[in-house]
Amino acid sequence: MNPTTRRAVLTGAAAAAAVSLTSARAGAQTPGRRFQPARHSQDAWFDTVPGKHRTFIDCASVASAGAGIVYANNLYVANAKGYQLKESDVAVVVCLRHFATVFAFNDAIWAKYGQALSDAVSFTDPRTKQAPTKNLLDDPGYSPIPSATISSVVKRGTQFAVCDMATTMLAGVVASATKGVQEAIYTEFVRNLIPNSHLAAAGVVAVNRAQEYGYTLLTAV
Repeated sequence: MNPTTRRAVLTGAAAAAAVSLTSARAGAQTPGRRFQPARHSQDAWFDTVPGKHRTFIDCASVASAGAGIVYANNLYVANAKGYQLKESDVAVVVCLRHFATVFAFNDAIWAKYGQALSDAVSFTDPRTKQAPTKNLLDDPGYSPIPSATISSVVKRGTQFAVCDMATTMLAGVVASATKGVQEAIYTEFVRNLIPNSHLAAAGVVAVNRAQEYGYTLLTAV
């Protein structure tokens, strides 16, 4: 091979290597596509709650349900005091799932099925030691903060995600205890949910969907 030909071959090889290296680096530096969750009509209500800040409070036990209502109250109070925000600036969703689901039903359900619900989640009114005959989370005398009740946070704009799986399960438990029909009791439950309630396929699914809609997760304990 003469010198001219050799130089041409080496020059071409070097250029090819440079192109290959540049392409590899470019590929390595190209960011992957950002994950975008799918949207479903069942979850569209998450975007209808007004507010500049979004919080989703997850409640899965009897005790955490009460704490969740207090947390919701505190979000409004603290944002008003510390940031001069209006209640409409704060989007709050309280999720009632698992054993906390019993508090998604209004006084009419507790008056009729209080004993069965009490037995189902091992919860009694600490003042009477008896099964409640009303939803105690809507009773100012029961809450450690009288202003933190279901009705009070509803007036401020709080929404509720209610676990449908737990609602169905509780309907079955109550049906067994009262010799009723599960489907009929489930229908009663759904017709007597507390205000601003949205049935979710499951509470754990609502936890996932809320975060995909930009809500910060706050776990009540």
